[in-house]
Amino acid sequence: MNEAQIISELKRIVGERHVTTKEDELLVYECDAVAIHKTLPLAVIFPSRTEEVAAVVRLLHEERIPFGPRGAGTGLSSGALPVGCEEGQRSVIIEMARMNRILEIDFINRRAVVQPGLINVRLSQAVAAAGYHYAPDPSSQTSCTIGGNVAENAGGPHCLKYGATTNHILGLEVVLPTGEVVNLGGDGADTIGYDLLGTFVGSEGTFGIATKIVVRLTPNPQKVITLLADFTDLNDASQAVSTIIAAGILPAALEMIDRVTINAVEDSIYAAGYPRDAAACLIVELDGLSSGIETQARRVAEICSSHNARSVHEATDEHERKRLWAGRKGAFGALGRVSPDLFVQDAVVPRTRLPEVLAGIYAIGARYNLKMSTVFHAGDGNLHPNLNFDGRDKDEVERVLIAGKEIMQLCVDAGGSITGEHGVGADKIHYMPMIFDQDSLDTMLGVKQIFNPLGLCNPGKAVPSQRMCREYRRNFTF
Repeated sequence: MNEAQIISELKRIVGERHVTTKEDELLVYECDAVAIHKTLPLAVIFPSRTEEVAAVVRLLHEERIPFGPRGAGTGLSSGALPVGCEEGQRSVIIEMARMNRILEIDFINRRAVVQPGLINVRLSQAVAAAGYHYAPDPSSQTSCTIGGNVAENAGGPHCLKYGATTNHILGLEVVLPTGEVVNLGGDGADTIGYDLLGTFVGSEGTFGIATKIVVRLTPNPQKVITLLADFTDLNDASQAVSTIIAAGILPAALEMIDRVTINAVEDSIYAAGYPRDAAACLIVELDGLSSGIETQARRVAEICSSHNARSVHEATDEHERKRLWAGRKGAFGALGRVSPDLFVQDAVVPRTRLPEVLAGIYAIGARYNLKMSTVFHAGDGNLHPNLNFDGRDKDEVERVLIAGKEIMQLCVDAGGSITGEHGVGADKIHYMPMIFDQDSLDTMLGVKQIFNPLGLCNPGKAVPSQRMCREYRRNFTF
């Protein structure tokens, strides 16, 4: 088939109004939240059920046209970038927004069945009255989709205690890159054989497209205490983080926000009452049985005070607690007041290395004359160094890319990794040789080829080819 015939067949499968090919409409899908990388898709398809997804994938597989799934486009690793298998080739986006329903809620077995386009927070809203919630809570949870969370194995503030997305997925219905429909996992019982469910979660759309998701529902805790501690020194805040965990206390969340971010939040609609003159604030949330939580909260306050916190304030009611969290989760949006564009990096370092790594990150920003900010999951060392810039300034964009690579290398040299929750995508794929040798990468490619033998499903993501690795080692050695 030629291109026109393929588009005509796609329209027959999902309906003419559910296929987009006009260039001005395709611009919406040229990138995810990492606007520094852009590629125009060949077309965007909006299926409404599994059978349509399977038929679309079978057609594209037969015609050797690359394709990839997309949720809400909130990803921060260019995981939905519609690149092809070869340079200059464009990909078809399979947009899952129409598949956004809750199919089943089973409180007895603490599970729900949802479609991939369901907005994350809507599941928690749907089960709140019964005393349950869905635990993984990315900062973008009011807009990101559960299917996208599965693809990236998304984290969030409360994943320190409750675990990332993979810990809450019980089963998946998946359309493989050939168009075959399979089921992975089940309803929570142990399954015989290899853990293909765990392999699929976090595969960044390179193993297939999830069309039905069975998730775990978590009972709401009896009591929640949220503390805000402010510091005049970033290192003091970092030391407090390590001491809290070393004391045997496992908060539900332990977040850090620096001065630039604090002031951006306070200037925005997300204003939360953070002290503007603080070098850093910690948000520490403890939850669980009513008995013992207050004792833990007092101990956390003592630790923060011993590390020179100016004050440790406890949220007095649910309204204030939500306001503190609205500020934290709205931080990336608020940073839009600092500059037109934002490049959010994502790395993990040992908690004990936070002070030196943070100092190194700010030094890199200064060396390249870039505006830096940090807001991150301090409890598990998951850093989000943010580079504020103007995408219209080509020189500044180049400095941002160079600084981003140096920040990744700094974190790896400190014993860390290049991503904690945002995935590798197309943005960090050239950094994979920082932490894996070629034999390890070849093994990963071997697994990928079992699911995706022609490489048509979301190409250019997660694992680099040998050619890409050679280019990296030649061009990006520090």
